Amino acid sequence: MGRVLVLGYGVVTYIVVLAVFTYFAGFVADVLVPKAIDDGTVGPWPRALTIDLALIAGFALQHSVMARPWFKRLWTVFVPESAERSTYVLLASLQLALTMWAWRPLPTPIWQLGDGLVAGIVQCLAASGWGLVLVSTFAVDHFHLFGLRQVVDHWLGRPPHEPEFRVRGPYRLVRHPIMLGFLIAFWAAPTMSVGHLVFALAMTLYVLVALELEERDLRAQHGAHYDGYKSQIPRLNPFARR
Repeated sequence: MGRVLVLGYGVVTYIVVLAVFTYFAGFVADVLVPKAIDDGTVGPWPRALTIDLALIAGFALQHSVMARPWFKRLWTVFVPESAERSTYVLLASLQLALTMWAWRPLPTPIWQLGDGLVAGIVQCLAASGWGLVLVSTFAVDHFHLFGLRQVVDHWLGRPPHEPEFRVRGPYRLVRHPIMLGFLIAFWAAPTMSVGHLVFALAMTLYVLVALELEERDLRAQHGAHYDGYKSQIPRLNPFARR
């Protein structure tokens, strides 16, 4: 019965994560969602800015602290190891959902490209960023990344295992294509408002800090293997080949 419950929990979590991620893409791009980044009641800008920065800081802290190995060792005393990843991505998704729900708009435009060719190119660039994120998750094992493989293995009675360190697809171009995809999607905006700029700047800062922490963990986990990969493949800029 416990295996069935863990499996159901992992499946429901996976569905929630996909739903939040899909809404998040629409929230940033202002496409097919009831509330986008510039929607909502406009209030005093100091209050809106404070709330928005606090929301991003909360997401960044939760997402980064819970991803660290020391935290995983600490909380798997209470959370089954098979459900650890599912719980992590579920809490991260709920934190992201809270950020979108509580976001305060700062809609003053910085640039507006209209509906012409240039705007269309920028929209295609943003879509390619979201596409890069999705493709990159499959290059590293999509279902393990979102906790589904762990709960299925537990249900089948298989021992837990970490994916092998393999360089495939976009990981042959940059070390962190998922984060590169997010950055492209955040900045490729036909209309850039003050609020969208605040969001893009704050999330870019978070990405840069998070990558430093992640690479320390990868170096500790994979040692010389990761050092060799790091020496050959740039972090985010595919044109900075070494």
